[in-house]
Formats: sequence, C-alpha cells, structure tokens
Amino acid sequence: MDSAAVVTALGALAQEHRLAVFRLLVQAGDEGMPAGAIAEALGVPNSSLSFHLAQLNRAGLIKQERQSRSLIYTADYAAMNALLGYLTENCCAGAACAPDAACGAEAAPIQKRKSA
Repeated sequence: MDSAAVVTALGALAQEHRLAVFRLLVQAGDEGMPAGAIAEALGVPNSSLSFHLAQLNRAGLIKQERQSRSLIYTADYAAMNALLGYLTENCCAGAACAPDAACGAEAAPIQKRKSA
C-alpha cells in the first residue's frame, strides 16, 4: 500500500460515523449488511449514511455489491490488512515483536480525548 492510499484510508476513518460503519462491517463478516440495516444499527440517517459509505468505498476500505434491489456492503479485509501492515511494518525496529512489546495486542488502548 502506498502512502497516498494510506492517507486516503486514514482520512476516511477519521470521522466518528465512518469509523463506526467500518467497524460494524468488519464484525458483519463476508455476508456484509444492507445500507438500511447499517443505518438502523448505528442510528445514522440514510442521507448521511450514503455519504459515509461513498467515502469508505472511494478509500477502498469497503465493497458494495448489488443483490436484487439492495446494496450490500462488506469490509475489504485485504485493504484493512494492508493498512495495518503499512502502519506496523517497522514495528519493533523490524524485528519480530516479543509478546510483551508495546506494539502487541496487549498494548494500551487509545484513550478518548476530552473536549476542551
């Protein structure tokens, strides 16, 4: 994955609703979800959801497939893994990470910023 694609993907995820949509689709698995079910699950109006889905699609993070009269959205796991790979390719100075390394699965979670 090149740096321009990484910037586009991270930019698409840098919005609360889009991040929630992407995480929901990752959880949904290969079957994906129709737009209406996504809107209902997240409480996002359909008009806003269409915009967010388009942004994620343009960034290459989700796929859209027509099934009869519905559009089904799925996470693009290859793109997600490529993004994670890009972000971690130089982890631990290029050495294999020890189980207790800061970049491991047990690393401290990201803290939510407090509003000023």
